[in-house]
Amino acid sequence: MKLLEERIRRDGKIREDGAVLKVDSFLNHQIDVGLYNEIGKEFFRLFADERVTKILTIEASGIGIACIAGQYFDVPVLFAKKSKSKNIDGGVYTARVESFTHGKVYDVMVAKEFLRPEDRVLIIDDFLANGAALDGLIQIVREAGAAVVGAGICIEKAFQSGGERIRAKGVRVEALARIKSMGEDGVEFC
Repeated sequence: MKLLEERIRRDGKIREDGAVLKVDSFLNHQIDVGLYNEIGKEFFRLFADERVTKILTIEASGIGIACIAGQYFDVPVLFAKKSKSKNIDGGVYTARVESFTHGKVYDVMVAKEFLRPEDRVLIIDDFLANGAALDGLIQIVREAGAAVVGAGICIEKAFQSGGERIRAKGVRVEALARIKSMGEDGVEFC
């Protein structure tokens, strides 16, 4: 998606260590709603034939993107929570997820009442690096007996192993911007 690539080139910031791409001025802290709309449209174009019944993401950065995409698919959006709260009644599906960005391990959960075996689930997230979050969400969908129809990712760090590993499991991954490398000279896309 050229629009996203251009925005990353213009407003993305690479941290000194070359491992972190900051896109918080438009994607995952301050939100460019017009850009989100174009992203949602593109995910719909890519997955329209998959008969999606539910979109799943993980809190927090994926929620806004998933909601916009959910409008195009006209389906509910469900997000995995990173901590149990008093308002989750009944059973939950859980998975252990290590966050590359935060350097923490979370037990993410989805209430069983919202994920059914007949669901055809599209997973959406802002980043794919090592693939831990995506792995966890796939595990939850499969534990529910539902079908993972694919994963829509805004930015994939293709130089890390996550995307290749998830694709090798037979999951369709569509990344709107695939980064081949990043460093002092900026970002190079695949």
